[in-house]
Amino acid sequence: MSKGVKITLKVLGSIIALVIVAFIAVFVYVVLNKQKVLKLITTELSKNLNGTLTIGALDPTFFRGFPGVSVVLKNVVIKDKLWPAHHHTLLDAKDLYVSVNAMALLKGTVDINKIEISNANIDLFTDSTGYSNTAVFKVKPKENNKPDEKASTSTQIKRFELNNVNFVVDDRRAFKLFKFEVNDVNGRMDYPATGWNAHLRLKTLVKSFSFNTRRGSFLKDKLLSGPFDISYNNKSKLIVAAPNKLNIGDDTFTIGGKFNLAKDPADFTLDIANDKILWSSAANLLAPNITKSLNMFNLDDPIAVTCTLNGSFGGGGDPLIFVTAKIKNNTLTTPGGKIDNCSFNGVFSNNYINGKGLNDDNSIIKLYYFNGSYKQIPFTVDTALVNNLNVPIATGIFKSHFDVKKLNQVIGEQSLRFTNGTADIKMAYQAPLVNFRLTKPMLSGTVNIKNADVSYLPRNLNFKNTGISLKFTRNDLFINNIRLQTGNSVAYLEGRVNNFLNLYYTAPEKILISWQIRSPQLYIAEFLGFLNARQNTAHPVKTRNGNPNLHNQLNTAFDKGKAELHLRVAKVYYKKFLATDATADLLLADNSIHVQNVSVKHAGGSLKLAGNIKQNGAVNNFLLNTQIDNVNTSNFFYSFNNFGLKDFGYKNLKGFLSAQAHITGSINNAGNIVPRSINGTTTIDLKKGALVNFGPIQSVGKFAFPFRDLDNITFSNLKGRFDINGDKIVISPMQINSSVLNMDVAGVYSLSRGTNIALDIPLRNPKKDSAIVDQTERNKKRMRGIVLHILATDGDDGKIKIKWNKNRAKKEETSAEVADAKQ
Repeated sequence: MSKGVKITLKVLGSIIALVIVAFIAVFVYVVLNKQKVLKLITTELSKNLNGTLTIGALDPTFFRGFPGVSVVLKNVVIKDKLWPAHHHTLLDAKDLYVSVNAMALLKGTVDINKIEISNANIDLFTDSTGYSNTAVFKVKPKENNKPDEKASTSTQIKRFELNNVNFVVDDRRAFKLFKFEVNDVNGRMDYPATGWNAHLRLKTLVKSFSFNTRRGSFLKDKLLSGPFDISYNNKSKLIVAAPNKLNIGDDTFTIGGKFNLAKDPADFTLDIANDKILWSSAANLLAPNITKSLNMFNLDDPIAVTCTLNGSFGGGGDPLIFVTAKIKNNTLTTPGGKIDNCSFNGVFSNNYINGKGLNDDNSIIKLYYFNGSYKQIPFTVDTALVNNLNVPIATGIFKSHFDVKKLNQVIGEQSLRFTNGTADIKMAYQAPLVNFRLTKPMLSGTVNIKNADVSYLPRNLNFKNTGISLKFTRNDLFINNIRLQTGNSVAYLEGRVNNFLNLYYTAPEKILISWQIRSPQLYIAEFLGFLNARQNTAHPVKTRNGNPNLHNQLNTAFDKGKAELHLRVAKVYYKKFLATDATADLLLADNSIHVQNVSVKHAGGSLKLAGNIKQNGAVNNFLLNTQIDNVNTSNFFYSFNNFGLKDFGYKNLKGFLSAQAHITGSINNAGNIVPRSINGTTTIDLKKGALVNFGPIQSVGKFAFPFRDLDNITFSNLKGRFDINGDKIVISPMQINSSVLNMDVAGVYSLSRGTNIALDIPLRNPKKDSAIVDQTERNKKRMRGIVLHILATDGDDGKIKIKWNKNRAKKEETSAEVADAKQ
């Protein structure tokens, strides 16, 4: 070893020995002068206090602060002067370690290098009047020092550490409460000319982070851990926390912020970001009032979010909150259902309109470029807004194009089923949200359905190649350009529902849709489904919150709503019946059809009717008032299948019929009259009539009128009244004046058994009286001469049997004898 190295080692060893000796000397000095040192430290720490500082004891620690001197202060308590009134102790530390500069201490001064606080409570309290126990710290007066004046240097703490410390900021005036259970905080500080810089690492449990205690806490019961780099500028009085990775619970965030101490009260800005966090995790970091709303939704995959908080440590309001989120090809669950392949950029702010406060009433959610698919129906919303979280209002413009059969999954198959066609939707909406479900929306826009095949299931009606255009104007609904085709029937419809949206959600039974219907041809048989009572095809479906879903509401509207139909039809077909220029007004309500103002042209004349059908199921009751004017009798009877008469048909009649009928009865779902169900009255007026090849008359003529033409009996005018009671038709006394014979008819005609018709037929030939001009004189001679009294009754073979009416002949003889006796 060289001589120089040896000298160097000796010098270095001497210096180390000197330092150790000096350190031991200082340590001994502290031990021997504990009270003096305690007084020095207490005096130094009390310089800027306007209250009381008490320290229970002081003990030196040999190696803890080497090469400085470290002491532990026991039971350190700092109280402000008003502590007896509020009982909030600013500092209550069981152990407070202080490392001081040894040389300074020998000179009688204290230069603190490090402070470590353990097992302590720090409570910064402000009462409702604005008084704070931080008033214990004196406010340093502003001084314009001259250059030659020596300013005392403030105490500079180079290192600090907190262990097991409960830290509370409780501001009763501003309704703010920050509570932290600090497991560990350690840091170091340096002091450039501009201020100070600090680097620290913390691990703390957040018990409360409430900017407004009436709203609840952010980050409730979340563990925070990670580093911070903080700087302070003396000139701007600005504390800046540089962005750093910080763990909050199980998620890692980038967090930075600024605290402006130049303002009174001080304000702050916090910037928080996470590129990959689950929706539920992000929602649970916010205040309960926001979390409650957000938890009604969920996104399956992680999202990217940022949050900026701007607030003040004074005042009682919330901070300004601005949150952004980016969602790409995610699955969104809402109270109304799931949205697949969901993408959008979202923004939340509690300052929708400047100057109206930072609160739920002034909050807004904005969703930009929102697109996804709901039950396989794709859609886009350029900008969707939800404002006022207390009474949420949703607005936006909804667009979609899809195969219309996909609607079956949305509306269910209780009322409608689509099997073909396309749909285009463009709809502007504004709607309140109840539990974040759209209710009573105001809509403006159109729904166009083209080339659709649709079945109306409750009445088993099927339509082909159908077109529908729905136009919403605020509360009203206009239904335009509808083309319905079922079988050979084609109809064009225009409809309107006033106050539709309000009634749809509140009183569907009051919905009234008014239809204007035009058709070149309708086949009534293809619409017999309307004779059926509405069938329930499925049980109502409940959502997870118990509210009826969309297809339940739609089904209720179909079930309880009313429809007003105003028809104008060129041709109407029903079995053998053909009518032209038909007009009708119908009201469908409560499983009934009210028929009004029906008018058609038929068989050269016209028919008018009114009435109603009560739909009971397989058999439906009806009431009918009808008027027939000048129809071709043969065609009329043919069209209605002879009205069920067996022995009298359209081939037996000629002439022009006018009639009135007031009847009730039953009709089945196939459109056939239920036997023996008709009751009522009808009157007829037959002009230029003829009875052709009518068997019963021909049977009488074979022996009574062998030289008269009974194959074609003409009538100048025939009037009659018939009372219908089930299968019995009561014929009121009626005179028949024809070209071949005259007769008086009365009795009962039965569609089954019980026919009993009396016919009084004079043998006098009517042609002999045709020259008599005086009608009264002609009527007197009408029944003179021999009169045949015939009875038409049921035969054993089911056909009408003609026989002599012996009872009637006896009555005639008795009447004649009485008349002779009187003479």
